Amino acid sequence: MSELVNLPVIDFTPFLAGDEVGQQQVAEAIYQACHEVGFMYLTNHGVEPKAIACAFEQSCAFFALSAAAKQDLAWSDAVSNRGYVGLERERLDQARPGDLKEAFNVGKEAAGAESLALALNRWPSELPMFKETLYSFFEDCAAAATQIFRAFAIALSLPESYLVEQHQAQEFTLRLLHYPALRALPRPGQIRAGAHSDYGTLTLLFQEQVGGLEVQSASGEWLAAPAIADAILVNTGDLMQRWSNDVFRSTRHRVALPQGEAAQRDRYSIAFFCQPDAKAEIACLPSCCSDTPPRYEPITSGTYLLSRLQATY
Repeated sequence: MSELVNLPVIDFTPFLAGDEVGQQQVAEAIYQACHEVGFMYLTNHGVEPKAIACAFEQSCAFFALSAAAKQDLAWSDAVSNRGYVGLERERLDQARPGDLKEAFNVGKEAAGAESLALALNRWPSELPMFKETLYSFFEDCAAAATQIFRAFAIALSLPESYLVEQHQAQEFTLRLLHYPALRALPRPGQIRAGAHSDYGTLTLLFQEQVGGLEVQSASGEWLAAPAIADAILVNTGDLMQRWSNDVFRSTRHRVALPQGEAAQRDRYSIAFFCQPDAKAEIACLPSCCSDTPPRYEPITSGTYLLSRLQATY
């Protein structure tokens, strides 16, 4: 694995400032990053450092709860995709043992919603600030994602609101992740998170300083993707690749086993997964079919997500 950071770093300031020339330049940089790599670091993204720090504080408190308290909130089905996911419960790489991580998933609540993906969350009674903090952070991430979708649309020569309109229900997942320190030898082939691509259109990843995330280059090399101060790591997922007819890449990534002193340290990260509305049809975007015929059959967002979740649990 290369120890170099070879992923693009893009300053989002000109886009948020609303300057048309600056927005076009940012969109072009994003196009290049998503087309060639599928990953990029975004600085000045609009999510306040204090909000990120509070979310990590609540995440650490949650994973420090007893196993019984966490299991009371256990993930139960792929339709709701909410709640606690225990160690080795998820297997992102089907060729390997279960992942050495635990997680907690939160979605947007909408009583009476038609979409089955919008279910009620369950919250730990032991942490009085947990719900309020995570809901606020969810909204911060959704606001940032909306701006990035506007940039994506400009990059793909679409109306600026095109992708935002396909995510109106905000069927997003905020996921807290904890990779415990290694107390025993893993099983053969077992790592912290198996190699996989994300399922939706866009993922925002917040990392602390304990490394381990690796991104696979086009040549198959695994590149380190460490935390960069005040930057979000952004990547495109499977539905964005299908939608754009492979113009934007959905890139495989993994969390490898730590080595040396790092093996004795816990790793925390927070992911915000963006999924189009469940009934949205993912068919080749008009601007992505002029030179290359559509490579994928149309599929609804909800059908694709459910198939991927059922395969990994």
